Amino acid sequence: MSAPLVLASASPQRKELLAGLGLPFEVVVSGVNEAACPHTDPVRRCVELARLKAADVAAKRPDAWVIGCDTLVVAADGTLLEKPADADEARRMIRLQAGQTSWVHSGLALRSPEGQEWHDSSSSAVTFRAMTDADTEWWIQGGFWQGRSGGFQIDGLGQLMIARIEGDWTSIVGLPVFLLGELMRKAGAPFLVSGE
Repeated sequence: MSAPLVLASASPQRKELLAGLGLPFEVVVSGVNEAACPHTDPVRRCVELARLKAADVAAKRPDAWVIGCDTLVVAADGTLLEKPADADEARRMIRLQAGQTSWVHSGLALRSPEGQEWHDSSSSAVTFRAMTDADTEWWIQGGFWQGRSGGFQIDGLGQLMIARIEGDWTSIVGLPVFLLGELMRKAGAPFLVSGE
């Protein structure tokens, strides 16, 4: 029997994307303190956080293949937008991004039961439509910003805020599925049948 697959994230969106692949997996939430990560470059930061989360869960589940993820948003003016602490911060983030294009960087790390690791990132552009104050307040009052990098979501009602995207939709949601497949192939993970 092959080693189990574990997702090191509490995100229901990541869970849904992984379930969409039809692979059996478990969820074990990482205890990593994201604020303690010293990197400020968004691509390096999201990859390092994904690696830390995967390593944290792998220490609890050394028998498993572990997937670690992290997603960061960078506004058009270069401001790094992580998860808003409250509604006021989310409101500022939405206003900053309205009518603008933000970059979404998703880091991904895959660890084998032997402790080997493969990691990379996927970046996509999200262009927001112009939003009125009423639009922003509808979003804030609905609580759709909670637990979301940049204060927005690209799935569900969040799609109504978006004018267009360039890149991988799954990466913007938070689990870059195409990149996961690539890392699994490189790792020789038992979950995929290689086409080679």
